[in-house]
Amino acid sequence: MSKRPYVLASAAMSLDGRLDDTSDTRLLLSSSADFTRVDRVRGSVDAILVGANTIRADNPRLLSASGPDPVKVTLTSTGNLDPDARFFTTGDAAKLVYAPTPLVPGLTERLPRATVADAGDPFDLHRMLADLAARGIGRLMVEGGERVHTMFFTEDVVDELHLVVAPLFVGDEHAPRFVGPGKYPQGRMLLAEVRQLEDVVLLRYLTGQAAKDHARLREAVALADNCPPSTTFRVGAIVTDADDRVLATGYSGETDPHDHAEEVALAKLGDDPGLATATIYSSLEPCSSRTSRPKSCTRHILEAGIPRIVFAWREPAVFVDCVGAETLRAAGREVIELPELADLVKHTNSHLPGVTAEPTS
Repeated sequence: MSKRPYVLASAAMSLDGRLDDTSDTRLLLSSSADFTRVDRVRGSVDAILVGANTIRADNPRLLSASGPDPVKVTLTSTGNLDPDARFFTTGDAAKLVYAPTPLVPGLTERLPRATVADAGDPFDLHRMLADLAARGIGRLMVEGGERVHTMFFTEDVVDELHLVVAPLFVGDEHAPRFVGPGKYPQGRMLLAEVRQLEDVVLLRYLTGQAAKDHARLREAVALADNCPPSTTFRVGAIVTDADDRVLATGYSGETDPHDHAEEVALAKLGDDPGLATATIYSSLEPCSSRTSRPKSCTRHILEAGIPRIVFAWREPAVFVDCVGAETLRAAGREVIELPELADLVKHTNSHLPGVTAEPTS
């Protein structure tokens, strides 16, 4: 099970890197099309986090019209929060406030609509993220502001960044920035997407392990092109060790028409000790039952002891009802789904009834 949620940082900034100006009126940097996109992202995550400064300055509701309202999360170092702010009074989702140990008793009394959680003394971001994971938060959207984004990036706990750039300058050195000075992780992020949304541009970056997962899963998807013509799913799989070295690969039908990609890759490894810290990448969710052989790929993965599974597309109910992801998570394995690659897998499997995909690039 993951020790922290998948963290998606989100911000809209001017060409000179400002989140707002210094007037009393909020500067709207996003376009209407981007507001719609942000709402959809909010509807896809388990929780959304903003700093106490953002609550005081913007009084946001943090709701979603596209899905269930996410759990609302904030952190404070001073306890200066208005219990009647819209963060606390709107929506039915839970509200969580993380504060240093000395502030917790007083805040618990002052904020009856929220759960106040102890983040240590001094404030420990990693402790907060571990607590969120323990509460079932798998995906966390972080909307800032400047101090919060700086903290998350300098602590190297951001997996994905959605950065929207608006075509204007603020030109005020006192205006809040996207991030402030700090010691940031070295290395370049992976640019996963560029999208124009009316007059703004979305840049979607992946960093750290998320960037590695995206690249390896693309390789697994490409392996499926080797599959022989078939009336079943065409799937590719890659097993890597803890240092991201490839241990084995496999694809459906590689040695026998009934082969599944994951079982082929695992059969090449036997009792390799590296499996105890390995990751398996599969273009399709590992099957939980099958008609061709008695042992599912989910069972193969569990018996191999692999702690981490990354896949792109949930298996549709073409042949069986698959609960591979749920079964693996229930067994304590870390399961990561990258649905942005699902259309590539659908394209490879468009020979199956009912499978369609958007055009792939």
